Amino acid sequence: MLLSFRVANHRSIRDEQELSLAATELNQGTGRDSGARSDGKPLSVLPVVGIFGANGSGKSNVLAGLRFMRHAVLDSLAAWDREPGVPREPFELADEARDETSLFEVELLLGRGEKVRYTYGFEVSDDRVESEWLHAYPSGRRQVWFDREAGRPDEEGGEFRFPGAGLTGRKDLKEMLVATTRSNALFLTVGAALNHPQLSAVHRWFRDNLWLVTSHSDVAERTSWTRDQLADRSDQEELRERLITLLAAADLGITGIETDPDTGDVRLLHRGADGTSRPLDFWKQESLGTHAWFAFLGPLLHMLKHGGVLLADELDSSLHPLLAAEVIRLYHDREANPDLAQLIFTTHDATLLGPSVVERPLDRDQVWITFKESSGESALYPLIAARKARNDENLERRYLHGHYGGIPRLATGEIARQLTMLEERLGGRPDSERKATTTA
Repeated sequence: MLLSFRVANHRSIRDEQELSLAATELNQGTGRDSGARSDGKPLSVLPVVGIFGANGSGKSNVLAGLRFMRHAVLDSLAAWDREPGVPREPFELADEARDETSLFEVELLLGRGEKVRYTYGFEVSDDRVESEWLHAYPSGRRQVWFDREAGRPDEEGGEFRFPGAGLTGRKDLKEMLVATTRSNALFLTVGAALNHPQLSAVHRWFRDNLWLVTSHSDVAERTSWTRDQLADRSDQEELRERLITLLAAADLGITGIETDPDTGDVRLLHRGADGTSRPLDFWKQESLGTHAWFAFLGPLLHMLKHGGVLLADELDSSLHPLLAAEVIRLYHDREANPDLAQLIFTTHDATLLGPSVVERPLDRDQVWITFKESSGESALYPLIAARKARNDENLERRYLHGHYGGIPRLATGEIARQLTMLEERLGGRPDSERKATTTA
């Protein structure tokens, strides 16, 4: 499970920002016991975190940072070998940011039963991996499994340290891993490719987690993936029943699923006027809302079953607010989510902050806010850092009124007023000058 993520110099994020999924003392019951301890105390983890903020404030770039880190761990050995350097995306609004490294780090809890905390991260420049590290905390004590620093430009992988006996394996195996690691490849990726058991376990977490779903470009892909799961899996009946249950719960009038055994095409059964169930062509006759919900359910059920981390960008664009709130409550439910799968989502939907404690699906420490500075840099902070909001406050209203930040700096009617003023200025100009101004 994911405890925290740190990122710097990625897209609109320049200075280091951290997203934490550890429950705080203000948590009202959504935090779950992780099976680990921190500073001698039981460590509680949040199943859900929501990131709120204005358009263009950097919400999606937090998730994009996690996705970049995942792709780097999985692909740096093979994909980064096709072109020189590292395909990163540093902050573009300051020239000096190109000369600064980009940072990515996660804190994880892995293992069955008594879990072990790990910290893995790296810094990259345009040319190479500048540093990389993996630390483990068995019994709460830090073991440095490896530390890597970039060496001279003519050196291939850089300098590696393996202090202590935390990272097991023969000396010649470690030497072979170091020799195989290019300057623009991650040591973790190389170790997993050569089946080092400890490095493979951390690598496997990235392989099985951080599935990013969006509201637009990947709907068809996720629909096809879910359809393939229905056709190919030995436990497809269990998946089918789960899908039918959640499709029906969304009040879409759906009563079942019909799969063509030859083509694998899916048709959803709807309750007809005479009480019978009739199929509709999925792509031609179903609504876009039904497409979005069906495509969302495949990854949702997969991550719930395997205890994975799902990233949902613009959750409110895919789902009705009531449905989005139920997804959050599904992750909070201990019986529906026994393996502590996690959901990190971005949204504009202030109704998820709830007008009251009873109606609010999120605890205060599950709410994070992004804010765009005047320099174009994104800042990320928890609601509880913006202001010590009381638990009985109307978070929705106070958020929309700007008490916590993260909303557009607009007065009521400001857009119409600015456009009217522009039209008045343009009204007294010659047509040629008006055309040049509006084109610019």
